[in-house]
Amino acid sequence: MALTILSNLSPSQIQSSILQRDKDAFKVVSGVGSKLAERIIVELKDKTTSNLPVEQMSKNILSPDKHVSDQEFSLRPSYLKEFVGQQQIKENLSVFIQAAKSRAEHLDHTLFYGPPGLGKTTLAQIISKEMGVNLKSTSGPAISKAADLAAILTNLQDKDILFIDEIHRLSTNIEETLYQAMEDFVLDIIIGEGPAARTVKINLPNFTLVGATTRLGLLSNPLRDRFGIPLRLHFYKVEELKLVLTRVGQLLEIKLTDDALEEIARRSRGTPRIAIRLAKRVRDFAAVDKIVEIDRTIASNSLDRLEVDKIGLDGNDYRYLKFIADNYSGGPVGIETIAAALSEQRDALEETIEPYLIQIGLLQRTPRGRTITKAALDHLGIDKNYNFFKLE
Repeated sequence: MALTILSNLSPSQIQSSILQRDKDAFKVVSGVGSKLAERIIVELKDKTTSNLPVEQMSKNILSPDKHVSDQEFSLRPSYLKEFVGQQQIKENLSVFIQAAKSRAEHLDHTLFYGPPGLGKTTLAQIISKEMGVNLKSTSGPAISKAADLAAILTNLQDKDILFIDEIHRLSTNIEETLYQAMEDFVLDIIIGEGPAARTVKINLPNFTLVGATTRLGLLSNPLRDRFGIPLRLHFYKVEELKLVLTRVGQLLEIKLTDDALEEIARRSRGTPRIAIRLAKRVRDFAAVDKIVEIDRTIASNSLDRLEVDKIGLDGNDYRYLKFIADNYSGGPVGIETIAAALSEQRDALEETIEPYLIQIGLLQRTPRGRTITKAALDHLGIDKNYNFFKLE
């Protein structure tokens, strides 16, 4: 199949298609359907270096989702001592890893959950390095049938790590197949159909399943209960983000003063992925202006040009807040109404915009819908008698 793909697409076309998640580009190859195209993209995305032009990048600089321009893989820490933030999680993981190694056992199944961009994938890679075992990565949407899961599990070695990103998107059939694999390390596969069908039991090595999800509530209770180590990742504080940026600055040879670090950190929505992305864009502005050392003024001006305000809000956040304030007098208003009005998917609002607005006290979720707070009105510059106020 690899030779067939290479005979139809050039290496640059393959790279561009993977970075842009363009399944249609692979579907022109004979024998490649939507599911196989998605699997190719997921399996190769971390092995592909981005070199796309700016106009092909995502328009939202503050999205915590991965951008094709991030190139974060080489910046990821390899061991717990290099990982910044999430102190309680680091201490607990260190204990669990040391205990497993002392008993010469596999690490118990681990689940990382929390907002995107906080280090779930990085921690999975760190676990494999700390345990000294191999890491096999995939994602929930890429496993479409039990045979796909069986192929992955049977190729694992003893104590290996299987990392499933977006594990909440696994189908019910796949989840049920995982239950016995996680508990008893065996896999029951049905071969054939009708009266000729028979069950084959396959013994599996003692592996560790590491799951990552931004939507814990979408995981079924039976699957969630089988994770012996559930860990929630929290947003970062400004001081922690400064440490992240200091390390990135050293790796990328970006000279940032302490006040520039603080300026970028304060506008990064408590998310390391966003902080790194903003630092790279500030570096671009400084490079064009031939500035060697970046101070607060340079950082502030660059971020203003990116339309990122002092508390980390961008144009999408302002559209969200102003829609509620202008059209519904501050709320409450249903999320479906907001999504339709802003031409956004409900999931996108709930995962990328609302968590930060709730965290900093600008938004409330109520049984009747979304309501913006007085702090949001103050930030928008709206008079407290906003029932009669119309935004310009």
